[in-house]
Amino acid sequence: MMQKDSGQQTRLAIVGFGLIGQRHSEAIEAAPRVKLVAVVEPEGSASRAAVEPSVAVFGDITQMLEDARPDGVIIASPTTLHVPHAKQCVAAGVPALIEKPISEDLAAAQELTREAAQANVALLVGHHRRFNPIAQRTHDLIRSGEIGDVRAINAICWLYKPDYYFDNAPWRKKKGAGPVSVNLIHDVDLMRYFCGEVVAVQAQFAGAKRGYENEDVASAILRFESGAIGTVSVSDSIASPWSWEFTSDENPAYPSTQQSTYFIGGSEGSISVPDLRVWRHEGGLDWWNPMHSERAPTKGLDPLVNQIVHFRRVILGLEPPLVSGSEGTKSLEVIDAIQRAAVTHELVRLEVGHETSALSGELPLAEVITSSQ
Repeated sequence: MMQKDSGQQTRLAIVGFGLIGQRHSEAIEAAPRVKLVAVVEPEGSASRAAVEPSVAVFGDITQMLEDARPDGVIIASPTTLHVPHAKQCVAAGVPALIEKPISEDLAAAQELTREAAQANVALLVGHHRRFNPIAQRTHDLIRSGEIGDVRAINAICWLYKPDYYFDNAPWRKKKGAGPVSVNLIHDVDLMRYFCGEVVAVQAQFAGAKRGYENEDVASAILRFESGAIGTVSVSDSIASPWSWEFTSDENPAYPSTQQSTYFIGGSEGSISVPDLRVWRHEGGLDWWNPMHSERAPTKGLDPLVNQIVHFRRVILGLEPPLVSGSEGTKSLEVIDAIQRAAVTHELVRLEVGHETSALSGELPLAEVITSSQ
């Protein structure tokens, strides 16, 4: 049984105070009944200067957990450190909200979620777009049958990250920090949220022209359990107006292009997102009939603030995680399958219907199969 909210203030810590960590700090400031009490950032880091004087700063997570004793921890460190930092939170019995992706390594993510389940410690993954009212409204429109059966979804994430973005944080040049892991996982997670589980993947990568260890262009075809087909393309080296960052007005730091970047096609209509236009034929389903669109209303609330509010409620036992460690791992499984498919140039099939928990035994791994199977 869920408890009642006592109205008590929840004390939070942030591990990693770069761009994302600072955004979480702003969200904590804007959210009710939460307080930032500690930050973990290495000695000598320029990001330390951005921490408010009233907030304790630590050089490592171990000391912070011992001294600050937060109610919950937001892990915004480099991707390769997500699992070791989260494991320390689990060992201390402290709920953790881990920035996406949960890990760069699928097996490590699966092991982490097993340990958290065994310890009964809440793990959340920061797929914050699910907390955007635009995404939630889209999800509801699809589930209500507004466009009939979903047959296809197309997503685009093209943007150009300048050289200083990588120079300021050299880990972004390393394996596991390319646009497939850092950006595409957001789109894959939303596609799963809209259309259900992915059962098969094909993909192609283009090598990084800047010489980093990651791809800089990738495209994938996804087959969903429902039978719907998804296509998605991502790049951090294309100058374009089509990405969630530019089209959703979610983060004021990005310029707004007033475009859409998701297109969801159903048997009775289609939806463009994030402008939330629902398109239908007038006078019946016939390509000769004119089409019209209506814009579905929604509220403009900051998804990062919504996520912090939700994290507090999970910490207090008031509700279960919307995006649990298990759910975040499922999105990572699709990313892992995309990476495999790009390397093997073959179809990769995923198993569905498994829970990433201590009770489920062996966890599903993507299986490479030939197109003849």
